[in-house]
Amino acid sequence: MMSKLPINLHDLLHQRTIESERIEYKSGWNPESILHSVCAFANDFHNLGGGYVVIGVEEKNGQPVLPPIGLLPKQIDSIQKELLNQGNSAIQPPYHPLTATYEVQDSLILVLWVPGGETRPYKARVSLSDKKSDWAFYIRKHTSTVRAKGEDERELLSLAATAPFDDRYRQSAILNDLSPYLMREFLQEIGSELAAEASSLDVAALGRRMNVVSGPAEMAFPKNVGLLFFNEHPEQFFPATQIDVVYFPDGPGGDRFEEKEFLGPLGRITRDAVDYIGRHYLTETVVKHPHKPEAERFWNFPLAAIEEAVVNAVYHRSYEIREPVEIRITAEELMVLSFPGPDRSICLKDLQAGKAVSRRYRNRRIGEFLKELDLTEGRSTGIPKILRVMAANGSPAPVFETDENRTWFLIRLPVHAGFAETEQAIQQVTEQVTEQVTEQVTEQVTRLLDALKAEPLGTKALLEELELNHRPTFIQNYLQPALDNGLVEMTQPDSPRSPTQKYRLTEKGRHTLAQYRASENT
Repeated sequence: MMSKLPINLHDLLHQRTIESERIEYKSGWNPESILHSVCAFANDFHNLGGGYVVIGVEEKNGQPVLPPIGLLPKQIDSIQKELLNQGNSAIQPPYHPLTATYEVQDSLILVLWVPGGETRPYKARVSLSDKKSDWAFYIRKHTSTVRAKGEDERELLSLAATAPFDDRYRQSAILNDLSPYLMREFLQEIGSELAAEASSLDVAALGRRMNVVSGPAEMAFPKNVGLLFFNEHPEQFFPATQIDVVYFPDGPGGDRFEEKEFLGPLGRITRDAVDYIGRHYLTETVVKHPHKPEAERFWNFPLAAIEEAVVNAVYHRSYEIREPVEIRITAEELMVLSFPGPDRSICLKDLQAGKAVSRRYRNRRIGEFLKELDLTEGRSTGIPKILRVMAANGSPAPVFETDENRTWFLIRLPVHAGFAETEQAIQQVTEQVTEQVTEQVTEQVTRLLDALKAEPLGTKALLEELELNHRPTFIQNYLQPALDNGLVEMTQPDSPRSPTQKYRLTEKGRHTLAQYRASENT
């Protein structure tokens, strides 16, 4: 039975979710060249999650040539044995990539999955033919494997024996803290060939195949990334692993707000938070112009920009800091706050212009899983996409903020100007109505409107309802001001002196009464 890796083979060959610099194609077995590539991917110089070496597929201009050249079954057995030997004798510290065989268009290929190693930096023999050969460090530069020299070598050495937080195993957790159901669900969703085998594997075996379990067989532990994605309550291991959505209908200084917390596996809460915002707080407006046949359509906030901002926060926040991702929504803007801020190597001016490129990712494995779920493209494309989507919607440019020490990062998405004008117009109308209510509605008129809110009444009934005895006072202070301001109307306007004449509230009267009561409450 052929072994499978937790990745969709179609995605791998066509680079749908895997960047070209993380894949190297080899038409055949070239042990020395492949050894150097394995060493480079294991060093994971840019914290991208390692890479893949695809053997049996020719490459042309960075793309695989299909159908593949392929390998013979006996070649694959020989290669795997030689890889085992190389992992012990030709690379230090010892390192062994994961291997899988696939059948593609009637040809067998061998895929080496080389996750970033936990005991980097790794060095490999420069030459396999010379037993006295020197050893050297190798890294990936764009789509090539190169020998690390000078500043690159010094920086690589500074990574010695360190692994990013999300790729470390957690000794306070046990394998049963990983949910096989969530792991199988993930594999099904991304279309991994491993999904067919997952039900027959125990948690330890499946976790190792997905690289979310580490440690010796007798003492295996789940990795942090596994607990973040495949545990129903990751907040028990990483406090404040949540997304808070807070809406301020009256602005941040108002007394009212709506709050929703999203807790659970990282992939799920990311999607749920974005979906929740889309359902409850996004509005599309259509404006028809008299001199244009096409109507103008725009959203208060474009959903794609919000998704990128939220995913950026989930991807780049620190799970060692006890602060949630917070999304604040007002009539003027939508803000996404996360901790800490971007790497100091990133210039804020370049970030604002969408030209910043991170030299190193904080959470390489989280990014890997988010890419598989099609939630992010990685490679510093999130900020340019936010800029592009906001511009396409006709919205003001987003604003990116952080402090001098890069302890926090804030993305501000201003509301579309069309909605800002609408809010301003509503505010002006509200102020005008409030002024009118103050001018037009005396206490006596308010009592009259209250008396008529249930049903129309005649003069006699109104006098009884208002507990009045003097008819002229009622007419002068109550009825006539209400009639003059259009708050009350006659049921028989053509017969003003009819003995069956009654009075009822107009729509303006009902609205004015409601506004008056609201202003009283305020």
